[in-house]
Amino acid sequence: MDYHDPVLLHESVDGLAIKPGGIYVDVTFGGGGHSREILKRLDASAKLFAFDQDQDALANAIDDERFTLIPENFRFAKRFLRFYGAAQVDGILGDFGVSSHQFDVAERGFSTRFDAKLDMRMNQKARLSAHQVVNEYEEGELSRVLLQYGELRNAPKIARTLVSVRKEKSIDTTEDLKEALQSFLPRGREHKILAQIYQAIRIEVNQELEVLKEFLQQTEDLLKPGGRLSLISYHSLEDRLVKRYMRNGLFEGEPEKDMFGNFSVPFKKVGGLIVPSREEIKRNNRARSAKLRVAEKI
Repeated sequence: MDYHDPVLLHESVDGLAIKPGGIYVDVTFGGGGHSREILKRLDASAKLFAFDQDQDALANAIDDERFTLIPENFRFAKRFLRFYGAAQVDGILGDFGVSSHQFDVAERGFSTRFDAKLDMRMNQKARLSAHQVVNEYEEGELSRVLLQYGELRNAPKIARTLVSVRKEKSIDTTEDLKEALQSFLPRGREHKILAQIYQAIRIEVNQELEVLKEFLQQTEDLLKPGGRLSLISYHSLEDRLVKRYMRNGLFEGEPEKDMFGNFSVPFKKVGGLIVPSREEIKRNNRARSAKLRVAEKI
C-alpha cells in the first residue's frame, strides 16, 4: 500500500486466532492493511472497530457495514468501545510504529530525510510539538527525554548544546537541529544518532509510552476469556512494556501469589517472539526492527 505497507500482516492477524463471528479491534488503523485482512476472515455477523488519531488516516476508512473507524487515540479504547456497545471483544491488534505515510510526508516532521518544520505530532490537533520540546524545555527536561527515550549516554551534553544554540536563534527545522548538533554526529554514525534523537523527541511529543501503558492496562477488562492480544513494537522501550505486561500483567515487580502459591496473571503467552522474514525486510526496510508478541486472556 502507498500509505503504509503493513508489517507482519499475516502473522499478526493469525495471532488473533479469529472467530468468524467475533468482535475485533485494530487500535492502530493507519492505512488499513491489518483491518482489511481481519475483515477477510470475518463473517457478516462480526464487528471490527479501529482507532486512529491521525486525521490523514481517516481518508482510508473502509466502506463495510461491519467496520467502524473511531478518530481517537487508542488510550481511550475502553471508553469508546463501551460507547459502541463492545465492552468486551475477542481480539485486539496493535502496530505501534510510525506509519510510512507519516515518515514520507515532509511537513509532518517525522523524518530526518527532509528539511521541514519540527512537528512530529501524530494527532495534528495536539498542543505539544517537537518545536516546543526543542525550544522551550529546560535543560534538565531535555536531558531526561534524550536519555530516557533515546537512550543517549551523552544526553546532558546534547541538551546543554541545544539550550545554548537556541539562545542565539530558534531551532525551527530539521536542518536547524542537525546544524545545532553537528558536533554529536560523526560521519558514518550520524543517521543512527539522529534516529535516536528523533525517537526521543517523538516519544515525548506523543506521550507514546504513557499511552501504551494506559492501553495495556485496559486490555485485561476488554478481552473476553480466550481473547487474543497481537502486538507489534519497534524499539526496546515499547517491547519491554509489552513483554512484561503479557508475562505478568505488570510493568514492574512480580505478581502476587494466590493461596496455593501460584502466580495470578491475566494472560498466557502464545508462541515465541516473531520477527519479519528476510524477504519482508528486503521488501520493506522499515520492518527490520519489528517484534510481534501474542498473548491470550486467561
